Amino acid sequence: MKSMTGFGRGEYLSHDRKMTVEIKSVNHRYCDINIRMPKKISFLENNIRTYIKQNISRGKVDVYISYEDNSEGNECIKFNEDLIVQYLKYFNEISDKFNLENDIKVSNLTRYPEVIKLEEQKADEELLWDILKKSLEIAVDKLISTRKTEGELLKNDIITKLDSISELVDNIKLRAPFVVEEYKQKLQARINELLNHVIDEARLAMEVAVFADKCCVDEEIVRLESHVQHMRQTLNKDIPIGRKLDFLLQEMNRESNTILSKSNDIEISNNGLELKTEIEKIREQIQNIE
Repeated sequence: MKSMTGFGRGEYLSHDRKMTVEIKSVNHRYCDINIRMPKKISFLENNIRTYIKQNISRGKVDVYISYEDNSEGNECIKFNEDLIVQYLKYFNEISDKFNLENDIKVSNLTRYPEVIKLEEQKADEELLWDILKKSLEIAVDKLISTRKTEGELLKNDIITKLDSISELVDNIKLRAPFVVEEYKQKLQARINELLNHVIDEARLAMEVAVFADKCCVDEEIVRLESHVQHMRQTLNKDIPIGRKLDFLLQEMNRESNTILSKSNDIEISNNGLELKTEIEKIREQIQNIE
C-alpha cells in the first residue's frame, strides 16, 4: 500500500550532459502532474508525463528538472549567404550609380547585421531522452519508496483502528439480544402497575415483536463485519486501493448510522458513536492513500 506523499531525486551524467530530476507528491483525487523544465528540453514533456503515469496513479506530482550541457561543439558559426548576395548587389549598384570605388572587403562585410550568426547545434533528442529517462527513473523509484514507507505506517494504523471497530461491533452484537428481553420486562412491569396484573399475553407478544423488528440490527452487524473483512483483504493488495477503501468506509458509515437510528439502548448507542468516530479516523487516513 502506498501513500500519496513522497519525494525523490535523481541525477544522471553522460556525454558531459547532466540531468537532475526532483519529484514531490501530495494527495489529490486524480493524477495531476506539473512540470518545470528548461525550454531547451521542453520537447520531452510528453515522454515525462507518460513515464510518470505508468508508475503513479494518483497524487499531485510536482516535477523540477535542471539540465547542464558542458559538451563541446554545441554552437557553430554560419554566414547568411542570401543576405550577403543582397548586400553585394546594393554595394555594386551604389558604386555604379555614384561612380565610387567598390572597396568592400570580407572583414567589412562581416560587420553588417545578420551576416554572421551563431547557431546552436540541433539537439540529439534520443540522447537527451536517454539521459533524462535515467535520472527520472532514479527519482521515481525513490519517490515510490518513500510512498511505500509511509503507506506501510498508514496501513498499520488503519489495521489498529479496524481492530477497534471489530471490538465495538462485537459489543453491539452481544448487547443486542438483551435489549428486546429488557423491553419486554419493562413493558410487562408497566402493564402490571397500570392494570393490576391483567395482561393480554397476545397483545404483549405483538408489542414486543414490533419493538424487536424496529430495533433489530443483525443485518447491519453482518454487513459491518463483511466490510471490515473486505477492507483487511484490500489493504494487502499490491494495487492502488484508495478509492475502494473510501467506498467501503462510506458503506460502513451508512451501517453505523442505521444502528444508531434503530437503537433504543444507551450501551448500543455509545458503541455506535464510538464506531462512527473510528470510521471517521480511518476516512482521514485514507485521503492520503494512492
